[in-house]
Amino acid sequence: MRAFDFRYPARLRRDGAGRILVKFRDLPEALTDGADADEALREAADCLDEAIAGRILRGEPIPKPSAPRHDERVVPVPAHTAAQAALHLVVRDLGIGKSELARRLGYASEKDARRLLDPRHPSKIERIEAALAVLGSTLEVRLRKIA
Repeated sequence: MRAFDFRYPARLRRDGAGRILVKFRDLPEALTDGADADEALREAADCLDEAIAGRILRGEPIPKPSAPRHDERVVPVPAHTAAQAALHLVVRDLGIGKSELARRLGYASEKDARRLLDPRHPSKIERIEAALAVLGSTLEVRLRKIA
C-alpha cells in the first residue's frame, strides 16, 4: 500500500456576489462556498468529508492529493473519514471484497465488514486500525499547527 496524505489543495476565489467559492481540483465534485474565507474553509472541510464518503460508498477510487500550488490552501479530510478512506484504499489495492475482508478479520458476518467500510457508520477507530494491521498497513496521525 502506498503512503497517502489525506489533505487536499483547494482554491478560494470570490464570485460575482462576493462569496468565497472553494474548488478542489483533485475532486471536481467537491464545490462549496462561504461568506468569508473562514466560513468557506469550514464548509470546505465538510464538503471534502462528503466527497470522500461518497467515493467510498460508491466504491470509487480516491485520488491522491496533488501538491498544493502557491494560490491554494490545504484542507484535511476529517480524521474518522480519513481512517475509513485508508481502509477503503487498502481493500481496493488488495482486490478483495467485503466477504474476504470479513473472513480475514475473523468476523462471523459480511455485515460487520460492510459497516467497517461505511463512512456513515460510526466504526470505532480501534477496529479500523486493527483491520488495517491485519491487511498489512498502519494508520498514522500527525498534529500540525494551524497557519
